[in-house]
Amino acid sequence: MGFNCGIVGLPNVGKSTLFNALTATAAAQAANYPFCTIEPNVGRVGVPDPRLDKLATIAGSAKIIPTQLEFVDIAGLVRGAAKGEGLGNKFLAHIREVDAIIHVLRCFEDGDITHVENSIDPIRDAETVETELMLADMESLENRVYKAQKLAKSGDQDSKDQLAVMEPALKLLQDGKPARDLFKTLPPDQALILKRLQLVTAKPVLYIANVAESDAATGNALSEKVAAKAKAEGTQSVVIAAAIEAEVSVLASEDDKKEFLDALGLDEAGLNKIIRAGYQSLDLLTFFTVGPKEARAWTVRRGSTAPNAAGVIHTDFERGFIKAETIDYDSFVAFGGEAGAREAGKLRQEGKEYIVHDGDIFHFRFNV
Repeated sequence: MGFNCGIVGLPNVGKSTLFNALTATAAAQAANYPFCTIEPNVGRVGVPDPRLDKLATIAGSAKIIPTQLEFVDIAGLVRGAAKGEGLGNKFLAHIREVDAIIHVLRCFEDGDITHVENSIDPIRDAETVETELMLADMESLENRVYKAQKLAKSGDQDSKDQLAVMEPALKLLQDGKPARDLFKTLPPDQALILKRLQLVTAKPVLYIANVAESDAATGNALSEKVAAKAKAEGTQSVVIAAAIEAEVSVLASEDDKKEFLDALGLDEAGLNKIIRAGYQSLDLLTFFTVGPKEARAWTVRRGSTAPNAAGVIHTDFERGFIKAETIDYDSFVAFGGEAGAREAGKLRQEGKEYIVHDGDIFHFRFNV
């Protein structure tokens, strides 16, 4: 099961610099964080998780395999994209395919790098992109609502169920608000319908405030505006300097990177923060499998059951699921591994109804 984040923004905001730094970092850390390029603008990176290293040390695992996220560098959007301006339709087609949106906003002044609007205003830029996405969603929904209304009149229940979600979503968009706001009021069955509609503005969004190198540690007045916008929308923002990330990505050793970041007053690379924040935006959690051959992290959506988690490893595991031998992370560490946790009574037998918790360590029993 793959999860991906589309990196979007207006031209010349640092979007591709960020993506290139991200993929270069992943390639350089291939021993710990596997990376592969699927297309020139798609890369997979490992999600940094110190728990995985700790588990591997305790279990004496020969190999460490982190869970991964896919990042897609989507071509810059311009005003009028919903009507086909710039890469218009191609942009919208690419962004419909991602699970979450990482929106890069320019929060730095640089006379050598032109801005398509001829001034620096990240909130205006965010609204420009959001407006284009809302216009595209409106056009898509208007067509679907019309067809569903005709079918609903003939008694089609599926169309009636869809209309109960599509009509309020369309009203929200017409009022200038993203479709994701509808999730706040929908019951689970209708939330699932909304997700299946594949509306761009229904996807979770994470804001990246790209600042000058001098502002990387503290941010600036523009990045504070971005943070306020994110908070008001119930999402996250991350401050980074893409130029710094590009420099960090080419440093050979971890010691060199730490020394470079320390000199700038930074405790870690901004890319790590983006990866973690993207993971959280997708409402994901991590479970582990641990043994002498490998310690491995896996990804499931919050609310997944033990069989769902087993299916991430192999479909046969889910199909023939019997039980999951489960140890929570803290107990595994506190009692020195599986044997100690078992002796302390911390190893549990969980069945098909068990809901996965972040940090669970599983050994699945199945029969196919």
